[in-house]
Amino acid sequence: MFERFRSGRSQGPDERALKALISACERLIGEAGESVGLGIARQILKSYSALSLDLKNQFFKAIAEGFNPDPSQVEQAARRYAQSQDPKDLIKMVADAQPPRQELFRRLNRVPEGCAALVKMRESLLQSLAKDRSLKAVDSDLEHLLASWFNPGFLRLEQISWESPAGLLEQIIQHEAVHEIDGWADLRRRLEPDRRLFAFFHPALPKEPLIFVEVALLHEMPNSIAPLLDRKSRPEPSTKPYKVAAFYSISNCQPGLKGVHLGNFLIKQVAEALQSEFPEIRQFCTLSPIPGFVRWLLSNEPFSRDVLTEKVWLRLEDRRRQVLARAQSLSAASDFARLAQDEGLRLSIVSLGAAFLGHVSSSPRQADPVARFHLHNGARLERINDQADLSVKGLKQSLGLMVNYLYDLPRIEENHDAFLRGDIARSKLVADFINR
Repeated sequence: MFERFRSGRSQGPDERALKALISACERLIGEAGESVGLGIARQILKSYSALSLDLKNQFFKAIAEGFNPDPSQVEQAARRYAQSQDPKDLIKMVADAQPPRQELFRRLNRVPEGCAALVKMRESLLQSLAKDRSLKAVDSDLEHLLASWFNPGFLRLEQISWESPAGLLEQIIQHEAVHEIDGWADLRRRLEPDRRLFAFFHPALPKEPLIFVEVALLHEMPNSIAPLLDRKSRPEPSTKPYKVAAFYSISNCQPGLKGVHLGNFLIKQVAEALQSEFPEIRQFCTLSPIPGFVRWLLSNEPFSRDVLTEKVWLRLEDRRRQVLARAQSLSAASDFARLAQDEGLRLSIVSLGAAFLGHVSSSPRQADPVARFHLHNGARLERINDQADLSVKGLKQSLGLMVNYLYDLPRIEENHDAFLRGDIARSKLVADFINR
């Protein structure tokens, strides 16, 4: 194990530090005493944090190569269980097939600060993985464990308000990923009485939000983002009951938890909390971007003929050619704005957006990531909004389109199951835009 780090050749201080770290990992795996093991685990985490990015890459490489299960043991155990079908042999086979690095991560997690350190470790691992796919197994092991440790049953839902600690509010400003928060005045408007902001927290990271969602309390479903983000706007009057809760931004705060699904549970718990506070609310919806629309449009991949009639398919392909002829030459934001506001193309743009979301979103390769998130969670594709986001980002990503996904709470599971079968729940309005 780790032979290339044990050669007798002269080593520099960096290589010696890496060799010592790997040896400590081996000792931790073989250590039976828990108190001694905690001391080794603390030293490992301290030594790892001091490594340069290049040495961290080498560390992950060593973990990938040296902490694999023994293939011969796995094969023997599998053969034994296949013949006996004895539960004891099944347990033995599963134990033999488990990579020792999973036990390494578990023992590192026993340290009080270990869980937070492992989340940061995976953040670095993901950067290394982008350049070296041989680390995929290590990432899979760590993601598997983090998904268990950050099970929604362990999470705490908390409403963030203007009275929350300043350090927490600073983190909200820093991590907002959908609609940038431009300073304290902007944040304060998002925390007014007609707004809500909820976040998930974990006991291992009590002062760091994992993911948060921003909600606007409204009297009707929103069709444009600018009014929701206008810091000078007045709060919606509460003299009449709010009818709509619109989720307009969801941001992950921990890159190391990528792939650990928290957003779907967050939305459902927030909807329940809001329904308890405002029983009059009847619609839970989003106002969502379509970040993959222009990218898909420029890819010039045709719609599948399997899901559309010949007449609709020909019409959509003709509209795509019209829009594409203009979109391929765009560069400045003003160019995108002129295209988005072209009266002759607006219907084509909305129709293509509806077809993209309504038919392509079931394809993992081509789908819009935001669409897959909400549709997989059981939402319904409710309405496509033209000229809804005229910011530079909104124009370049989606030619100004935004979409409302509707969370019809009694039908969430039904819609989720349909999506897994390749069927996308959509309103008649969206279907009409596709077929028009």
